Amino acid sequence: MDTDSYLLEVRDVVAETADASSIVFDVPASLVDAFAFKPGQFLTVGVPSDQTGLAARCYSICTPPDSPLTVTVKRTVDGYASNWLNSQLKLGDTLRVLPPSGIFTPKDWSADLLLFAGGSGITPVMSIIRTAMAEHSNRVVLFYANRDERSVIFASALAELAAEHPDRLQVVHWLESVQGLPSEDQLREFAAAYSTRTSFCCGPAPYMKAVSNALRALDFPRDRRHQEKFVSLGGNPFGDVEEVLAAQAVIESADDADEAEDAAPVGPAGPVKVEVELDGEEHVFDDWQPGQKLLEFLESKGVKAPYSCREGECSACAIRLISGEVRMLHNDVLEQEDLDEGIRLGCQSVPATDDPVKISYS
Repeated sequence: MDTDSYLLEVRDVVAETADASSIVFDVPASLVDAFAFKPGQFLTVGVPSDQTGLAARCYSICTPPDSPLTVTVKRTVDGYASNWLNSQLKLGDTLRVLPPSGIFTPKDWSADLLLFAGGSGITPVMSIIRTAMAEHSNRVVLFYANRDERSVIFASALAELAAEHPDRLQVVHWLESVQGLPSEDQLREFAAAYSTRTSFCCGPAPYMKAVSNALRALDFPRDRRHQEKFVSLGGNPFGDVEEVLAAQAVIESADDADEAEDAAPVGPAGPVKVEVELDGEEHVFDDWQPGQKLLEFLESKGVKAPYSCREGECSACAIRLISGEVRMLHNDVLEQEDLDEGIRLGCQSVPATDDPVKISYS
């Protein structure tokens, strides 16, 4: 399996707080194009594991596109990967990494932004802020919630940016130790002054839910509300690389697979036509087979569609269904409002009817 993963050398490890570090990667000239990224995207990193060979985890990029490729990792309780990266990783080590993925990125940089971050959710938001201040002229307001003052990642960098751009960047810190957890009413009251802006939110699930409810109460339209979601990846997106082959093999039950296939709804009678818009190009094929996942089909055609986990556990492969019908085999990240907007996961989508399908990755 060709998963286009690469070994990158660690240029530096920077302690941001007692529980969080930023990992700076050295990207060789030959891989500059492969690791070009948009503000708000993330990397899938393979952390060495004695049990599984590699533990795949997604970590957001915190830098703007013209800066060294850097992700920030905060320790989580009993989190093997985050603790290993914060305790064991050092300058000169190498990590296996997939190219940048994700759709948590502004499309219109002329729009003023209303940003919400909670804890380590500041990481992709920081990339957006840094890009906006360096390359654009829009105004940005950040509501940043943390447990206490010691937990604030990028405190100094945010203060410096706000001082450099007093007319464009406003940073509001909310500390649970002082103010308690922000309620939906408080978030709604804060956001009401910025109801015409485009919002982005990343943080713990309860925090993001509260922000989402607050914005919907203010009638923020869906196309101006964006959230980033991560879950622990259960599958291995890196293929048969040396690190994984050295680990103990995990064999899935054939009986379970047979039962899942028997229970699957009836799909199209034969091959389906599909039109795909990706990176400004249109690809048209008339032989998408029943039961074949869209990502695997496009790869068989030489189309480099984005992905990360391949398991329906992240949003890296998100597509927008323009016409036709698809069925997702698994979905751990899209909510009903996403589905209502036509968002689907390319790695888990199979044709549902004989009708032609048109999708877009933009």
